[in-house]
Amino acid sequence: MTPLEAALLVIVVAILLFVIYYYWKGAKGEVSLARPVESRVDEYLDRRFELMIEEWSLISRARLQSFKNSKESTLAASEGKMESLWEFRKNMAENLNQLEERLDALEKQTGQK
Repeated sequence: MTPLEAALLVIVVAILLFVIYYYWKGAKGEVSLARPVESRVDEYLDRRFELMIEEWSLISRARLQSFKNSKESTLAASEGKMESLWEFRKNMAENLNQLEERLDALEKQTGQK
């Protein structure tokens, strides 16, 4: 074996060991062997979450909660209106059914005479 072949063999073994270590341990040691790609993505997102929120102009949980608190009264009023509209719809459906029954009865009376 020539020195060049030995050096290439050492380099290949080193690269192979690095790849094995990279997949087993990862940057933080949280890479799962059962699902290596998904665990790497999860790890990446965990590390860069705050930066992505700022970069994509997303909203934080605190700002979302303050927005919900400020709009809660409007939402409650809208829900109250929806309940009254559903009740109105139900009453109108009942009235329509009664009118259809009366119409059927009238048509039977006029058709018989």
